[in-house]
Amino acid sequence: MEATRKLPPELLDHAREYLEGRRSAVVPKGAATVVLLRQRPGGVEVYLLRRHLAMAFAAGMYAFPGGTVDVRDRDHAVAWAGPNVADWAARLSCDESEARALVCAAVRETFEESGVLLAGPAPDSVVVDTTGPGWERDRVALVDRTLGFADFLDRRGLVLRSDLLAPWAHWITPEFEPRRYDTRFFVAALPAGQRTRDVSGEADQVRWIRPADALVGVDRGAMAMLPPTYVTLAEIARYPTVESAFGAAGEREISTVVPGVEIVDGEGFLTVDPSVLP
Repeated sequence: MEATRKLPPELLDHAREYLEGRRSAVVPKGAATVVLLRQRPGGVEVYLLRRHLAMAFAAGMYAFPGGTVDVRDRDHAVAWAGPNVADWAARLSCDESEARALVCAAVRETFEESGVLLAGPAPDSVVVDTTGPGWERDRVALVDRTLGFADFLDRRGLVLRSDLLAPWAHWITPEFEPRRYDTRFFVAALPAGQRTRDVSGEADQVRWIRPADALVGVDRGAMAMLPPTYVTLAEIARYPTVESAFGAAGEREISTVVPGVEIVDGEGFLTVDPSVLP
């Protein structure tokens, strides 16, 4: 965990300005991220992407697929299956419009960044293969926003399977950062027949890895990630199967976590309430 706390140099000045009262917190953007899980003989594996070094946010960090909410994610035309929007609003502690947008963003961003689609032709089925050229054209159109998510599902005759997602955590970027995100974390199992593809333009590397191995990689300095990713991996590492992890999601008490910041001997460090640590 300690390896995730140190601030990169480019954020140190922002932290100083904030602590000295010379920087105000910007309003965070709504976002969703999905922890994709799959079962292997050695246990549960998670899907991670390493963000390009040129990215403005979390450059070089390993993260889960995800991104910001798009205005069209609130579209009531999105075909929906599973728990209704009111149920999701209660679980996510937000209004129904925001709940709809977060779930849609979670499914859309997962498809955009991994090729995995949590949708099916009926409420009890899921797409088996999303690897053909037609699927890729649709994925690219979603990325560049020339195709709306509701239109994508409609043209494919699909319904969003909200029951394939489960809420896991809620983290908000520290107040001193110039780019802030109000992010809901979800877990989802890789659907049978589907496979991830290295398609994200924001990543220079993708991999499936056991959570425990990823934690060791961070602790040894071989991998870099932010505290929310590290903490989530540590939590998932407790579960021997995808089924048990998914089941645990329904029992979790989700509280909002906003890391703080401190400067010690000229270096900046994120602070996290010990009560939320695994």
